[in-house]
Amino acid sequence: MRQAFFIFFFTGILFTLRLRAQQKDTVLPKPLSDSALEKEDTVYRGKKSPTSTDSLQEAQRKRYHKATLYSAILPGAGQVYNKKYWKVPIVYAALGIPAYFYFYNKEWYNKCQYALVVTINGSTGDSLKAVAPPLQPFVATNDQNGIITYRDSFRKNEDYSVLFFLLFYALNIVDATVDAHLKDFNVSSDLSFQLKPMFIPGINPVAGVTVAFDIHKPKPRGLSMN
Repeated sequence: MRQAFFIFFFTGILFTLRLRAQQKDTVLPKPLSDSALEKEDTVYRGKKSPTSTDSLQEAQRKRYHKATLYSAILPGAGQVYNKKYWKVPIVYAALGIPAYFYFYNKEWYNKCQYALVVTINGSTGDSLKAVAPPLQPFVATNDQNGIITYRDSFRKNEDYSVLFFLLFYALNIVDATVDAHLKDFNVSSDLSFQLKPMFIPGINPVAGVTVAFDIHKPKPRGLSMN
């Protein structure tokens, strides 16, 4: 009788514990309050989104492309976009000088060509007076080779002017693009100078002193939207 009582008693305890465990498992979590939800949202926003770096790089690439495109369409526009206004006069001077010499040499090439035609045809009168004064002595002495030499020299200078114009035009685009890239970096001129001991092991070990310059790595700055 006592054994049956103990068996019944322990069976009841186990059944009660099992029932409480099942009830605990089926209890739903309490909904978060508004303040708790705002707190979690603030914490999530404080974390860096996985796509934030990609979007930052994409915005930077767009700015690089704009600076390049503006300079290609209108020289100096890329420098204005990068807020490097002081470079605009330099850009136009670099392009204006070759352009001036191009038209100057082209004009004198045409004058030499006209003087050569007058010399070959033996023209006189108004045609002879229309020859440029520096070239009239060549026409008077029938020096065709001298006129051809001058003509070819002006033609060569004309070609050089075109070449330099295209070169400075390309440099204008490169300068705007490089400035757009460097705008995202904080380039510091802080250099540290250090003297460090040096020891090279080996059969004949060498000891000495090395001079070290610590050039700090540029730190990326935040994106500035223009």
